[in-house]
Amino acid sequence: MAESSPVARSPIAALPPEALVAGWVVSGRRSHAELTLTDCTPLAKVTVKAAWDGAMSKALGVRLGRAARHTWELGSASGPVLLVGSAPEEWFVLAAPGTQLAILARLTGLALPADEQVSFVDVTHGRALVRVTGRRAPDVLAKECGADLTDAVFPDGAAMRSAVAGVATDLVRDDARGTPSYLMHCERSAGQYLFDSLLDAGGEFDIDVDGFVPPGIYEES
Repeated sequence: MAESSPVARSPIAALPPEALVAGWVVSGRRSHAELTLTDCTPLAKVTVKAAWDGAMSKALGVRLGRAARHTWELGSASGPVLLVGSAPEEWFVLAAPGTQLAILARLTGLALPADEQVSFVDVTHGRALVRVTGRRAPDVLAKECGADLTDAVFPDGAAMRSAVAGVATDLVRDDARGTPSYLMHCERSAGQYLFDSLLDAGGEFDIDVDGFVPPGIYEES
């Protein structure tokens, strides 16, 4: 049955034409520009807190400041996830829209044998998520972020908590087919501001808005 009733909207205004993905209203715009900005807010987002040296940490297998792709059983089917070591004793899980309950179930299964204090929070609707992709993406971010994002310091698979355009964000480098690509998530209320700031910063590099196409973060590099 085709989706007909939207149940969720990103804080970032969707450029026309609008489309519906897993109940989310998204932009159906398609860009072929070499530098693009995409609202990826519909992706499922779950935070995890656990001891840095505990069994849960070992089960996740991602250390602080790194990100890695995995395939998990999510409900009745397997699906790709991106695990991010976002802060001391804190991880961030990204997956396809609508899979947050399956992610929580998977995390619960990992935590039960650990016999330690672990907490999970579904922040899907409380956080905005954007992606900048293209060879000039580091140049855009250099205008908005004071961190060193050179390949030697911040290679593919690196993650940090920093400020972008004055907004506290988790910044993840997640290259797409060898092209530099960066994910940033922030509080929902700052989503439109962050998006507009990146769009403005990328103007001199001919940045263009590209619509959300699941599975988004899972294209092979």
